[in-house]
Amino acid sequence: QIFTLFLFLFFLIFAPLLAFVLFGGGPDDGKSPHSDPDPWEILNRHKRSWVWNQFFVLEEYTGNEPLYVGKLHSDVDKGDGKVKYVLSGEGATSIFTIDENTGDIHATKRLDREAQAYYTLQAQAVDRLTNLPVEPKSEFVVKVQDINDNEPKFLDGPYLAGVPEMSPLGTMVVQVAATDADDPTYGNSARVVYSIIHGQPYFSVEPKTGVIRTALPNMDRETRDQYVLVIQAKDMVGQMGGLSGTTSVTVTLTDVNDNPPRFTHKSYQYTVLESLPVQSVVARIKAADFDIGSNAEMDYRIMDGDGPGMFNITTDEDTQEGVIILLKPLDFETKSSFSLRIEVTNRNIDSDFLSLGPFSDTTSVKVTVEDVNEPPVFSSPLSKMVVSEDAKVGTSIGRVSAHDPDTSNSAIRYSIDRNTDLERFFNVDALSGVISTAKPLDREANSIHNLTIFAIENPTQIGKGIALITVQDINDNAPVFAIDYETLLCENAMPGQVIQTISAVDKDEPLSGHRFYFALAAPAAGNLNFTLRDNKDNTASILTKRGGFRRREQPVYHLPVLIVDSGSPALSSTNTLSVRVCDCDSDGVALSCGAVAYTATGLSTGALLAILGCIITLLVMVLLIVTMRRRRKEPLILEEERDIRENIVRYDDEGGGEEDTEAFDMVTLRNLNVIRDPSVRRDVTPDTPTFFHYPSGTRPSYKSLPDNVVFREFIWDRLKDADVDPSAPPYDSLQTYAFEGSGSVAESLSSLESLSTDSDQNYDYLSNWGPRFKKLADLYAMGTGPALLL
Repeated sequence: QIFTLFLFLFFLIFAPLLAFVLFGGGPDDGKSPHSDPDPWEILNRHKRSWVWNQFFVLEEYTGNEPLYVGKLHSDVDKGDGKVKYVLSGEGATSIFTIDENTGDIHATKRLDREAQAYYTLQAQAVDRLTNLPVEPKSEFVVKVQDINDNEPKFLDGPYLAGVPEMSPLGTMVVQVAATDADDPTYGNSARVVYSIIHGQPYFSVEPKTGVIRTALPNMDRETRDQYVLVIQAKDMVGQMGGLSGTTSVTVTLTDVNDNPPRFTHKSYQYTVLESLPVQSVVARIKAADFDIGSNAEMDYRIMDGDGPGMFNITTDEDTQEGVIILLKPLDFETKSSFSLRIEVTNRNIDSDFLSLGPFSDTTSVKVTVEDVNEPPVFSSPLSKMVVSEDAKVGTSIGRVSAHDPDTSNSAIRYSIDRNTDLERFFNVDALSGVISTAKPLDREANSIHNLTIFAIENPTQIGKGIALITVQDINDNAPVFAIDYETLLCENAMPGQVIQTISAVDKDEPLSGHRFYFALAAPAAGNLNFTLRDNKDNTASILTKRGGFRRREQPVYHLPVLIVDSGSPALSSTNTLSVRVCDCDSDGVALSCGAVAYTATGLSTGALLAILGCIITLLVMVLLIVTMRRRRKEPLILEEERDIRENIVRYDDEGGGEEDTEAFDMVTLRNLNVIRDPSVRRDVTPDTPTFFHYPSGTRPSYKSLPDNVVFREFIWDRLKDADVDPSAPPYDSLQTYAFEGSGSVAESLSSLESLSTDSDQNYDYLSNWGPRFKKLADLYAMGTGPALLL
């Protein structure tokens, strides 16, 4: 490196001087390939005499003075100051400056090669006075010389990598790469070597390539599954003074199937109730496998056991457990325990690790069945019974039987589920289970009875059985017509013509099938109109005996038909066949049937007029009655014109006597503060007389008037108010004021207080009352006393 630096300095300092001495000018005597064409140069072409250098500047210069870059000089310059040097191009005036007199170039700013490695500049010599070029432009390059100022960087870090566990020594894990921003073509500033700082002795790294490899064989994931490495990259080929950078590499050991499954116990024991439903889980067992993922997937199977077909085992894919499932019902009384041998095997076996042992294991499982109190069980779930429909009430039909499957063998009582026997046709003996009839049966109403029988051990233990009772048929229904026949007979029918074919039905169903016999009933057996022919196939034909039927003579014929079945005993019924005589066309199609509709030809004109007159009279009477009823309901005066004063309402009420608080209180007449309704109209004053005359404008208040005047004036005021009140009802009002008046000199003549006075009272003062009381004075003066007045 010292030798290289020496050569560089020698070339920088002495090469320009040697060229100037040997050639007497610059190496560009002709047109420079980098020079721009100039009009002055074409007209005044002469020899160019630049003395120039390939300039180099060290980056990151930190001195206080501008950094000297180099010197430009032209042989035209005689040193008399007539030539001026001008610099242009990248960084001219901002980064690089030139002394216009001497041509010295300086860098005024700190340069960074990683930001820009070189600058292209143009230099020109011009006449100071005329500012005309004395030399054409020449281009030169200022190259920034690199120094080691950038450390290596891992642009892709930190790294994540994986390697299978148990990998051989030297297995590649991952390759890391660091980059250095320094110049890789100059020196060792960008030459990087790798080393491992943390992660030994498990892993190693190749210094030049950055490849990380395993440094130990058979690393076990189950022991440790992750490692964090620290890798360093150092420039200057790792020599002292170089810069370095680090990154982390997380290495995960991936799993391989190097661990076989193993049961943690050699035997397992489980207990289940005998009432456990089929397809229920009996137990879950799990073998331990330290591997993960697909390497830990296992399959279980039942190798052997004393309950073949009772159990099955499957693998729970989520937990890798062996799930034992019940396939058949358990019965404690039959078998109380089962022994199974279970094998587990890895599903995905790696042949590279077969030497580690068999990848399977076995264990034994014992299942103990616990007894539960079970409901009674019928010896036959379905009991079929037969009974004749004519069986008498109380007839035994059959017997159901149930037993307690438990060892206790408890007593059982029987009953019928009445939801299956709503009409209570049957009974069952609670102790014996014998089923008997409780009502008469009718096969035609219900031929099969499906009964549910309860076998009850206790209220919580109830068994169910089915009794299917078939009711046998007896011949208890007579045959009848299959349908309601509508038989039509043409008037032009010929003798011996079949006018109807009849058949019969019977609600009974004999085993040998029905056989019906037809005949005309005795009343019609010898008639001259029709005959019956039994077709021997459960049908019969009705034929005419004559022709010339006429509707006017007889529109309908009723023919009684006797039908007899073949039962034992045989039953029969008489069914009436109605034959209607019809008017038919030539093809025998009925046009009109039944009685002939007679017109009015049988009635005279007078009869018709009489009937019509009766109808009109009846209508007139109905109209009169309706009109009278309507008038009776209408009031004489319209509702809004009624006068309530013309109505007399009578109330048979004796009254409350002194307790009647609804009577007028005379105390209010003495109320000095009369309250008058401001809403009462005052614009109309009735011309009402007054019994007491007052001077004009001097009407006294009620308080200053005598009592009789007070009440009289009060009454007239009330009358006036009622007359002028627009809201008063439109009828006369009668108000009674029980006031005796104060004008009598004798005051009150009431004898109610006679008993409280002295019987020897002197009545001579009656003589002073005037001629009006002379008769009274004479009576009392004679000594009769007040009692005579009674």
